[in-house]
Amino acid sequence: MTDYDVLAEVYEWLISDAKLPPAEFAASFDDVLSLLPSNAHVLDCSCGTGQLAVGLAGRGMQVVATDASEAMVRRTAELSEEFGTSVRAVRANWEELPDHFEDDTFDMVFSVGNSLHHAVGARGRVAALESMSRLLRRGGRLVLTSRTWELVRARGSRLDISDRLVRRNGRDAVVVYRWEIAPHWEEEHHIEIAIAQVDATGLVLVRSELLSCWPYRYEELEVELHRVGLRTEVSTFDLEAENYMVVASKV
Repeated sequence: MTDYDVLAEVYEWLISDAKLPPAEFAASFDDVLSLLPSNAHVLDCSCGTGQLAVGLAGRGMQVVATDASEAMVRRTAELSEEFGTSVRAVRANWEELPDHFEDDTFDMVFSVGNSLHHAVGARGRVAALESMSRLLRRGGRLVLTSRTWELVRARGSRLDISDRLVRRNGRDAVVVYRWEIAPHWEEEHHIEIAIAQVDATGLVLVRSELLSCWPYRYEELEVELHRVGLRTEVSTFDLEAENYMVVASKV
């Protein structure tokens, strides 16, 4: 089952150095943020530990952050308090979003950090996109980032061990990904993420979580966005790149 409750406590080891400060995470989306007024209503969906949400709030935007993991929501609220920003943090999965917010509420919805592959298959993915689309005002935009699953599947099942230590909060850790690639696209895949922390005495503390995912081709995502009333404005998709971003507006 995918919940991130274990990884939430050590999630900062999975965020790059460049995006760990909230202001820098928000700055990585400067191009799309330039389309918004400074007091825009923004939803950070699948917010993780809140770096993007807090960075957006620091710019004066009215920000709501949601995640299916209660632990992630708690950490987002803590980060918001630490930086003195106002972020409303709500535990909700994609399907529950319309229960918490009125349709046509937000100027922009973010779904970043490669979260959409946790939706269960094509049906779950369309339901997630439909929920996010409903919350957008007409002309509002969904900003989505994704792994290039065509590349991931081509590499097959494997073990990826970081080639350097990552330092956070005065502690070093090695990050390990174990990929279980199913034979067919539509089948459930698994990623096990482990963070092995090394303390000052040399002892190693490992936190890991097995996550379910359902990969998708870029061409499928394009069709599904159109199906829920979104039109692609920007795409950085490249079969040779590890990740890509799509910006789609509500028509």
